[in-house]
Amino acid sequence: MAKKRNVGVMIESFRLGVKDGIKKAAELGADGFQIYVTHGEMAPENMDKSARVAFKSFVASQGLVISALCADYGKGFLNPATNPEYVEKTKRCMDLAVDLGTKIITTHIGHVPAAESDPQWQTGIAALTELAQYGDKVGVCFATETGPESADLLVKFLKQIKAKSAKVNYDPANLCMWGFDQLGGVQVLKDYIVHTHAKDGKKGQMKEMPLGEGDVNMAAWVAALDAIGYTGFLTIEREVGDNPVADIQMAINYLRTL
Repeated sequence: MAKKRNVGVMIESFRLGVKDGIKKAAELGADGFQIYVTHGEMAPENMDKSARVAFKSFVASQGLVISALCADYGKGFLNPATNPEYVEKTKRCMDLAVDLGTKIITTHIGHVPAAESDPQWQTGIAALTELAQYGDKVGVCFATETGPESADLLVKFLKQIKAKSAKVNYDPANLCMWGFDQLGGVQVLKDYIVHTHAKDGKKGQMKEMPLGEGDVNMAAWVAALDAIGYTGFLTIEREVGDNPVADIQMAINYLRTL
């Protein structure tokens, strides 16, 4: 009998809008979901206190929980010119997470430079330290998504951040598509993983695939997560494809077998 796992869905993957996407996630048997909060009706500046209470109630009415918020503004945190604006915006997303009852936000931080002597290295350390320290204060993890650097380089970077809330959203497909070790990275980052994206892709190619049809080896990935004691969400993300609902249903069913 397969182990009971927390399976989630990235709401934007449905391409149905916020509420219809959440209803569809419930209909397909997901346990929870992740949702973007950087624009539109879910942006912090567009959700007053009553809207936050109402949204949290709606989620509960669907029998779901929020696995994480996606606070990716597409700017990263390696540019000293844009960091002041986006660090503050990200803090507001962390406040929103508190109000909506989730303890994780995720984002891409940009391509971590290979050398510590690169000015972007210290720029990134400063920004993430500020955000993770704010996370320590409000009780929200700031989870960096894996992808454009190896797990070994990312863990080296994260170890320099003096705050407990600096964590990782582990996306095996991103590592795979960039040509990095998507399985061994689980052990490397084991102390940091608080959320995952269940996504598949082709090795060394920017080509996402339906779950189980790419080169990630999902069964081995899930086994690696089990081995480090991970019990959080496997959140399905489907960014391409002509029939995302069918792909997501297949992915939910597939993850339930592992």
